[in-house]
Amino acid sequence: MTNEARAQRESDLISYYTNEVRDRQDRQLPDNRVRVREAYLRQLDAEGRRSVVEIGCGPGRDGEAFAAAGVAYTGVDLAPASVEACRSLGLDAQVASVLELPFEDGTFEAGWTMSTLLHVADADLDKALAEIVRVLQPGAPVGIGLWGDEVGGERVWQDESGFGPGRFFSIRTDSAMQEALARHGTVEQWSSWRDGGSMHYQWAVLRTPA
Repeated sequence: MTNEARAQRESDLISYYTNEVRDRQDRQLPDNRVRVREAYLRQLDAEGRRSVVEIGCGPGRDGEAFAAAGVAYTGVDLAPASVEACRSLGLDAQVASVLELPFEDGTFEAGWTMSTLLHVADADLDKALAEIVRVLQPGAPVGIGLWGDEVGGERVWQDESGFGPGRFFSIRTDSAMQEALARHGTVEQWSSWRDGGSMHYQWAVLRTPA
């Protein structure tokens, strides 16, 4: 993938999520998303982990839950509007791409990324996962969620509202996603569920190499 194509896809995502940020602030997360987050918070507590970085923080809905649980939270997002929404909640957040995180190696004790890696092209997925692993301590858990299906493939979807450019998605099969994760650590948890659509939600906890 060329740098120009990557930059255009990121620009389109920024435009979309800037327009959506207010709606997303008030939108309730699905019950299954909340369930796995609560289980993940219990895991962090049991392991004594006190810091987390969220890749694709959006308007801070998960960030608030981490902060309320006493976890030192840092979020990153492509969209400045999402970062400002997080900061308005008192959360630490900054504009950054998963392909170039602005942190030193081993900065955080845990990671979290939901519905973000599906916007990363297959050609960039290993780079994105390696960058997440880089900023985490050895042996850290990473909670990862994204949409998948039985076919997979890259596509651009236009929102029903017709606002602006379409969003790029890379939808992956379970086996393809599991294989990608296994190249960067140990997949300790894997599950999926459907929310009434044609796709299903993939949930994993990846343990970074010790």
